[in-house]
Amino acid sequence: MTQIDYYFWMNSDWAYLGADRLDGIARKHGIRIRYMPVDLPDVYARTGGQLLGKRSPERQAYRVTELKRWCKALGIHVNPTPKYMCPNADAASRIVIAADRKGLAVTPLYKAILHAEWCEDRDISDIAELRAIVSALGHDADDLLAAAQAPEIETLYRRYTDDAVKAGVFGSPSYVFNGELFWGQDRLAMLDAAITESQQIASR
Repeated sequence: MTQIDYYFWMNSDWAYLGADRLDGIARKHGIRIRYMPVDLPDVYARTGGQLLGKRSPERQAYRVTELKRWCKALGIHVNPTPKYMCPNADAASRIVIAADRKGLAVTPLYKAILHAEWCEDRDISDIAELRAIVSALGHDADDLLAAAQAPEIETLYRRYTDDAVKAGVFGSPSYVFNGELFWGQDRLAMLDAAITESQQIASR
């Protein structure tokens, strides 16, 4: 089955901005999204990237400018500098992976976690906060959080991170379709076009 390999960090404000459009593209074309949360600090360490706090003031300032532009264009609110900005995302990542393995809807879950960080000033490294987010979506929080602690979930998390680097990923969000990498939510229209072209060729 044709799919979109979706590599993203559970602290990615840009992933939050692109979440609904990515879901819409997949639904439009009738294809699957393979959700793969990654350890982005590890990806950066292996691909030459830098975490935001280590970037130059000019780059940090431009990020805020771009966020404001995109928020206005999309009609989505994001606080560029939330109270708990980019805490450890390992637990949140494992919860999303566990939810996917259980067949639960992934987009509402990862969106809710990102919304908590970027719109509600909540600490997504706090297990109590994650439990509350999961419960608010109507899921069995005890069951899902316990499942997220399974060794195989950690193994998948590390495998996704390795797979990201192998696929050429160096930032979040990144989308891979038919071996072609699209980096950033601002490339979603190009991803959409690539899928359309692929399906047109296949139907000839």
